[in-house]
Amino acid sequence: MPTSIHPTAIVEEGARLGADCLIHAYAIVRRWAVLGDDVVVHPFAVVGGDPQDLKFDGVSPSYVRVGAHTRIRENVTINRGTHRDSVTTVGEGCLLMAGCHIGHDCAVGNDVVVANAVLLAGHVTVGDHAVLGGGAGFHQFIRVGERSIVGGGSRMTLDIPPFSMAAERDEIIGLNLIGLKRSGFSRDAVREIKQAFRAVYGRATNRREAAAAALSSGAYQTPEARRLLEFFGSGTRGFVRSRQEAASEEKTQ
Repeated sequence: MPTSIHPTAIVEEGARLGADCLIHAYAIVRRWAVLGDDVVVHPFAVVGGDPQDLKFDGVSPSYVRVGAHTRIRENVTINRGTHRDSVTTVGEGCLLMAGCHIGHDCAVGNDVVVANAVLLAGHVTVGDHAVLGGGAGFHQFIRVGERSIVGGGSRMTLDIPPFSMAAERDEIIGLNLIGLKRSGFSRDAVREIKQAFRAVYGRATNRREAAAAALSSGAYQTPEARRLLEFFGSGTRGFVRSRQEAASEEKTQ
């Protein structure tokens, strides 16, 4: 069907909508927004609002780009970038559930599920196929790896590796093995991902060094395992901890 905009919706001059979009009653699409084909915006969502950042000068042009087939449910807010020509991106095929917030300069991948009331601070990066549980909060500048799952109500201030499960306060639970199998990962890929995970979260105390050593060993041939190890080579926030490490830290505080 052709793009449809409800009479009570607000689509500002300058906003760009792809084919077959549906803008429901009382939704707001600001002039800084670019929507791909078949994007649905539900009532009271605001796409392209100003960033909640004290450094924002109030006048610089910056943008929000939303990929095709993404669903934006009620009361979702997606803020545009902070600096001139910066962009907040949401990929294709995402589901942003009611009341969630995508902060300025975030980069959300494809086929991501952001559940109700999830809060992404500025500059958060979320990999493809990640699932963020309801009410979880994410500190600015952290990275959430591809195909990871974060439990509802979690408080995350550290990077979450690909293919993993995390919950509570910066705790890693293990690998998202069921998700990997459902996604059709090969046995070799799953086996090497397990080995890589143990190499980093076994007895190692320095995640970056352990991952770099595993990569340089030449023991990992599948691209999935290598992506897991390469994740530890960048980022600024540190990495989620095992439950044993988290418990030990709490005892010393």
